[in-house]
Amino acid sequence: MANHVKIMAILAARAGKAAELRALLDGMTAASRAKPGNLRYDLWQDQADPARFVLDELYADGEAVEAHRATPHFQNYLSVINGLAERTAFVLDPANVA
Repeated sequence: MANHVKIMAILAARAGKAAELRALLDGMTAASRAKPGNLRYDLWQDQADPARFVLDELYADGEAVEAHRATPHFQNYLSVINGLAERTAFVLDPANVA
């Protein structure tokens, strides 16, 4: 697990954009999971605020992250996400992971 890269992204939909954000995120799931080097790609929705989502991603290594970021679906995501949501992303290395 030493080379694995975890990405956690918190996305809070802008007013009136929750359904559009959800559709964008749902549309990325299958394509992201299908990429070599992707070990996990899960979308979570906040129970207290249904307009807030968390992407939980795990990649085999940094090269897999770069390959993901080069895909057309990720490039589309980058082109529209700022209009749909406020985004905070964390790129993490394992510290003490079972």
